[in-house]
Amino acid sequence: MGRLDGKVALLTGGASGLGRATGELMAAEGATVVLSDIQEVEGENVAAAIRETGGACSFKAHDTTDESQWEHVCAEILEEHGHLDILLNGAGIGGGGMSIEEMDLETWRRCLSINLDGVFLGCKHGIRAMRQGTGGSIINISSILGLIGMVNTANYAASKGGVRLLTKAAALECARKTPRVRVNSIHPGFIDTPMVASAMQRRGPEFKEFIEANVPFGELGEPVDIAEGVVYLASDAAKFVTGSELTIDGGFVAR
Repeated sequence: MGRLDGKVALLTGGASGLGRATGELMAAEGATVVLSDIQEVEGENVAAAIRETGGACSFKAHDTTDESQWEHVCAEILEEHGHLDILLNGAGIGGGGMSIEEMDLETWRRCLSINLDGVFLGCKHGIRAMRQGTGGSIINISSILGLIGMVNTANYAASKGGVRLLTKAAALECARKTPRVRVNSIHPGFIDTPMVASAMQRRGPEFKEFIEANVPFGELGEPVDIAEGVVYLASDAAKFVTGSELTIDGGFVAR
């Protein structure tokens, strides 16, 4: 049996990067996967590719900063599938790589809106939807920069640090209520995704050299490394895990 047989999963940011890799793995593990993203063409293509391999997958256009869209997406999933068991809050953007003194308020707010407000709305409406069934598991994508600071990452680090503690607060609120909803966070390091590729292009070869010198494994992680962590937290193998943070970073934070 697959680790996620019979479960219905909503993955935001599912059109690329970590979301795509997680969708592929969840479908292979038996889940019915619903990908959501603002990248509609890419998302539809990913869903089609997963179906071609025998997986159950669909796509929904979804701006995670819009509460009405959360209400609509969750209502559609309950109508179409009868229950929601897993939510990956994976939609996010980079911070732009600028210092605090150079950062305008609009840049600050946009990062917080997508990376933190979107996760808050996901937790709010994900918990409500899961309670109409038998409960479930919410996994929030934070970052190693939700644990430590780094130069020129103020808005990104603030958003991801917020995700870390929002996760713990939500987990405690849900712990004594039934049906039970578990809430955990994952803290990826430098992973080979479009976001990291964009940062490398923007910052130049020095950034790649920084990663090679400071990640103990000396290389980027792969999206499937994060997907495996998500599947574990989503599965019944993690039934006693809530409010926890799983760091997957090639040893970076251990330094």
